[in-house]
Amino acid sequence: MTEQLLMFVNGKNHLPTSGEFFDTHDPSNGAVLASVAKGNGKDVALAVMAAEQASEAWASLSPIERGRILHRVGQVIVDNRDRLAYMESQDMGMPFKASPGVIDSSAEYFEYYGGLAPSLLGDTIPGEQGKFIYTSHEPYGVVGVITPWNAPLNQAARAVAPALAAGNTVVLKPSEYSNLTALELARLASEAGLPDGVLNVVTGFGDEVGPALVSHPDVAKIAFTGSVRTGQIIGELAARKVMPVTLELGGKSPNIVFEDAKLEAAVPMVLFGFIANSGQICSSGTRVLVQRSIYDKFSQMLAAAAQQISIGIDKDFPTLGPIANQMQYDKVMAHFDTARKEGATLLIGGERATGEGLDEGLYIKPTIFTDVTMDMHIVREEIFGPAGVLIPFDTEEEAIRIANDTEYGLCSGIWSQNVSRVHRVAAKIKAGTVYVNTYHDMYVGAPMGGYKKSGIGREKGIQALKQYSQTKTVTMNLI
Repeated sequence: MTEQLLMFVNGKNHLPTSGEFFDTHDPSNGAVLASVAKGNGKDVALAVMAAEQASEAWASLSPIERGRILHRVGQVIVDNRDRLAYMESQDMGMPFKASPGVIDSSAEYFEYYGGLAPSLLGDTIPGEQGKFIYTSHEPYGVVGVITPWNAPLNQAARAVAPALAAGNTVVLKPSEYSNLTALELARLASEAGLPDGVLNVVTGFGDEVGPALVSHPDVAKIAFTGSVRTGQIIGELAARKVMPVTLELGGKSPNIVFEDAKLEAAVPMVLFGFIANSGQICSSGTRVLVQRSIYDKFSQMLAAAAQQISIGIDKDFPTLGPIANQMQYDKVMAHFDTARKEGATLLIGGERATGEGLDEGLYIKPTIFTDVTMDMHIVREEIFGPAGVLIPFDTEEEAIRIANDTEYGLCSGIWSQNVSRVHRVAAKIKAGTVYVNTYHDMYVGAPMGGYKKSGIGREKGIQALKQYSQTKTVTMNLI
């Protein structure tokens, strides 16, 4: 019999009020993994009530004590590393050799923000004689966190840890496509000593649970990672409440390769930039800009490197796992069809990967398109699959213009040995993160967020901790 996964509310497993469940599948073979509780507005209301009731006691704990509890949560994640990694691979198709590292980084968020919790300090502000002015940081109260399916535990930890460190309680809504590790996180956190009601998980479909969470009058802030369209809907709902949001949305990031780049280092990392996690990373460097003098050589080297990548969830890393769900697989393949119709040239890939162990899974070969124009969908839209486009340029100024010719602004990459050029270009790229001679080089302490339609606010680093708190100013007349 298929295992039933219940929600987690107020420190306990919670049956859906509707009594309904839905199946979740392993994208590597199509097998049903579990039957997941289908939440609705009533379940959201119960979870928010639990979070609201736990809010005052949690916020009243000293930051050091909150930090100690978060450290224990990080440790229990480490203690269950192998099991969580296997669950993550089953749930969204992450290769078995890659998922343990993602679990480690998830634990780091709780360790980092556990140590940072006592550092949320106010300021004293100089005023006229006889006046004393100071600021303090206070939690919002109940924070709603809505996460995507592409790195479930990591995405949850990235938002939940700073929210809790700042003294908030959380209602977490994971993607309907990836629920396993989010639910397990809440249960492990409870075992680690997180008080009941401080972290609650409501599973279900985004069009039902999401609006109920965002619109609930007792939810004081929302953190969302996902598509631009959904982010716009959440932003509109939040605006009606005049509620702050953190939105980490899509990307169409440029990875710029200048003629003086060390190609032996650039080629594998540029490839990794758009095929890591089968391209299902919002920061993927999918627009590869290559200086024309090395364009032919680089294209050949990149295609050769792509052909050497193994495919299969159980292969040695680097390898490509399956696309996480059928809906996304269909979207990626539709993008490839559109690219061909619009006149792009397929250099490599562009089709389903088949063979031993692959036929039942949603596998796609590494894909590269050339001869593209800036108005093509494959150049302008986020694909969220293992695909990149090659775009030649002649001058530094042209590279900057092409890089910024997008509605997104999440990440970018620069490959060059010219330090002056690197700083000039980095200053002119409209993106929240610039990688130089590397890509996907992520650190928990380095803020991440986007320009333009890539989002609002920042996750990670001390900047995120401050964004999960609000500032109060006290002005005192010393009479």
